[in-house]
Amino acid sequence: MSDDESLPMTKVLVVDDSRMVRATITKHIRGRFDVRDEADGEAGWEALLVDPAIQVVLTDIGMPRLDGFGLLERIRGSRVQRVQDLPVIIISGDEDDEARDRALKLGANDFVAKGASSAELLARLDSLVRLARTRRELDESRAALATQSPLDPVSGLATASYLSHHAEQEMALARRHRADISVMVIDIDHYDQLGEWHGSHVAELITRKLSKILSTKVRREDTVSQLAPSRFAVLSPSTDLIGCCAFALRLQRAMEKLVMTYRDERIRISVTIGVSSSAVDGMQTVEHLIETAAKRVQRGVVAGGNRVVGDQGEVDQAMVDRHLKQAISIDHALLQLRVGAADEVAERLPDVIATLLPLLELIESRLQCGLPLEQLKQYDKGRVSGSDDMEGTQTSV
Repeated sequence: MSDDESLPMTKVLVVDDSRMVRATITKHIRGRFDVRDEADGEAGWEALLVDPAIQVVLTDIGMPRLDGFGLLERIRGSRVQRVQDLPVIIISGDEDDEARDRALKLGANDFVAKGASSAELLARLDSLVRLARTRRELDESRAALATQSPLDPVSGLATASYLSHHAEQEMALARRHRADISVMVIDIDHYDQLGEWHGSHVAELITRKLSKILSTKVRREDTVSQLAPSRFAVLSPSTDLIGCCAFALRLQRAMEKLVMTYRDERIRISVTIGVSSSAVDGMQTVEHLIETAAKRVQRGVVAGGNRVVGDQGEVDQAMVDRHLKQAISIDHALLQLRVGAADEVAERLPDVIATLLPLLELIESRLQCGLPLEQLKQYDKGRVSGSDDMEGTQTSV
């Protein structure tokens, strides 16, 4: 499956009446930032109102129509929070200290000389972008805490505190019904290197891509939480180790097929997944299951990454298929239905039918009630089990 979804670069607005200055700055930062340039403060202000993608402003002071001071005053006085909070860097020429002091009092975040090198300019922009993003995420997190939201406002996934609270409830339910509960811990391979090679912006976009895949592919009863920038956990109630491993393999293959392009360079993504289960690793606490799965992730990383690791070591498709072909426990299937895990039973419906078929044949032979035995015998496993809908995608950064 092909996906042309674009992962945009941070957009910078450059405002200067000198075409040469605008061209020089654009040349310095293009490739790391998306650039929009305007020739005076009035045009720059209009751009801010109509282009919500702008995240940083670079402006000169001396300009026609509206100078840099006027533009800065409008930004800080805006009633639109998005505009009011924008980082503003003053492009400093021969202005005196008085002009710099005035700009600082009006709310300028930084100054950069018109002859600054590419490295200096990129460093200033990167620093302000990270600071602005951190402040924005902190404000959103505070708002979420104020409303006691179970979802993280940045990732859209369950918060770590909600995962802990909800997990204990699921564990208690699993103990009561003698059901399984499984955990996946997912790590993005080489995450720190991805940030060093391509910038923190790209690494964060990769994290968001995985968040989106997880939030759309798990069952409604599953809980997904981001534990760290490169690490996620999935809590799956009423799921045994084999079912969890099967999903982990599909996710691992999907990420392996994912290709991202950035500055004409193709970026391959992979994940290492550790799987644990209460039936195998003990019905203690969910924290214990997460810790166990995390240790298996570490073993997978040491072995080279891009793999799924369970209690017996690396998991492959042949191992999962071998276990799935074993006769299903009808008692276990009924238990899953009672706790609301109908989808888990539906995935193995052909095996359920195969196990029950001798009993159904006996019932039909004695009662002649018209059971569709031939239809059940010819049941198409492929149609029920479904195809792997987590195929790789190609994304442009």
